[in-house]
Amino acid sequence: MKLVIVTGMSGAGKVSALKILEDLDYYCVDNLPIPLLFTFAELMHTHNMEVSKAAIGIDIRNGNGLQDIGKHLKKMEKAGYSYKILFMDASDETLIKRYKETRRVHPMTGDRRIEKGIEEERRQLAFLKKRADYIIDTSQLLIRELVQNLNHIFVQDQEFKNMTVTILSFGFKHGIPADADLVFDVRFLPNPYYVEELRPLTGNDRAVQDYVMNCVQAEEFLKKLTDMIIFLIPNYVLEGKNRLVIGIGCTGGRHRSVTIANKLFEQIKARPEYNVKIEHRDIQ
Repeated sequence: MKLVIVTGMSGAGKVSALKILEDLDYYCVDNLPIPLLFTFAELMHTHNMEVSKAAIGIDIRNGNGLQDIGKHLKKMEKAGYSYKILFMDASDETLIKRYKETRRVHPMTGDRRIEKGIEEERRQLAFLKKRADYIIDTSQLLIRELVQNLNHIFVQDQEFKNMTVTILSFGFKHGIPADADLVFDVRFLPNPYYVEELRPLTGNDRAVQDYVMNCVQAEEFLKKLTDMIIFLIPNYVLEGKNRLVIGIGCTGGRHRSVTIANKLFEQIKARPEYNVKIEHRDIQ
């Protein structure tokens, strides 16, 4: 029997996750009252029901009962009922944008601003996020990517990495990425733009990479940057962060930043505990 407790921030995609799990043959129940949690698990395990996979949606709508979930989970563990907790999350900026676009009322807002409701909900759900087996940040996630993630975790039983690191190259003349957590300026490196045969190429081309990296400063910078990022990531994880965007910027975002971003990606992706992605925002 597989039991998944789906929880998380309002607007982060909990309902979408339940719908996807339903398509993956999970029996889904949304907004189950907390006191019924153990009873539901007991029914699934002991009454020969034709259900081998179930998902329960639990969120802030349970009100004060949410604080009692710990004792019900402990009761389930004592009875030998296994479960996994999936926590759906998104940045505050993303949640605010989604609520403004849909014009829905946040369950914790009342007569306050949306920001205050989100802040209070995040505080009340912090203990559940710490207990979560899987944390999925949907701030930049497409629905098809969410489907793939849930399929990997709950159908194919593949290992899921809670920390996603995105290495993003960009051009300063096009603006600093709004979602970047860390930004590094590589405009001090030799610029291939001023070499006529290299100008139409990008940092994805070997000739440009060789040109940029053919100096002591580039090699030393890459080494120090890699060491710092490898030091920082586990400390961000300890603070509960599950998504990190590292911006690497040059003037136009086509040569130097792309080269360094590619090199950094090669270094970080070798770490098996993190899910590492690379994007080149301004390469075209």
